[in-house]
Amino acid sequence: MIDKFLEGNKTFLKEDFNQDPEHYGSLVSSQSPTVLWIGCSDSRVNPERITGAKAGEIFVQRNIGNIVPVHDWNFATVLEYAVNHLKVGDIVVCGHSDCGAMKALDKESKDAYIPLWLNNAIEAKRRVDTRMQVPKTPEEELIRRRLIELENIGLQLEHLRTYPPVRAAEKEGRLRVHGLYFDLATGELKKVY
Repeated sequence: MIDKFLEGNKTFLKEDFNQDPEHYGSLVSSQSPTVLWIGCSDSRVNPERITGAKAGEIFVQRNIGNIVPVHDWNFATVLEYAVNHLKVGDIVVCGHSDCGAMKALDKESKDAYIPLWLNNAIEAKRRVDTRMQVPKTPEEELIRRRLIELENIGLQLEHLRTYPPVRAAEKEGRLRVHGLYFDLATGELKKVY
């Protein structure tokens, strides 16, 4: 697989990098992305690819379940750097269909770390379950899972607003937050919050 990646890099150099030397040259010494993208680690949801963004336009933080953990130093440093130093004007929390993390909220696990991480999203499941009867068909379960994926985006936006840099930047009018949802079946990216 590494050989395939190295060959792919040769294609990138030929068809992209060498075709736009001004753009890539400007990225050598600095970056000025306009968006902080908080997305899922899922290999099917590459932010640059699904948005058509160029290198340097999106500052990316990905994790299982597109989670904004409260009181997490790693996440807080990414957020602080993006808002206070890179001066991004927008933050996106992007969820997606068929999210394994959201499916895992319903399963018992013997894993040591994944269940602890997913506690940051369990409230999304609780909210959906209080609004909906227990699914009786596969179609109803699919609807429930989609609702959990969407509710999780909203929950993570709530978590995002607990961080002082976000609250201050929003209050000053220099930052907007958005919830997006990517549908793997259609390839469509929609604003949901």
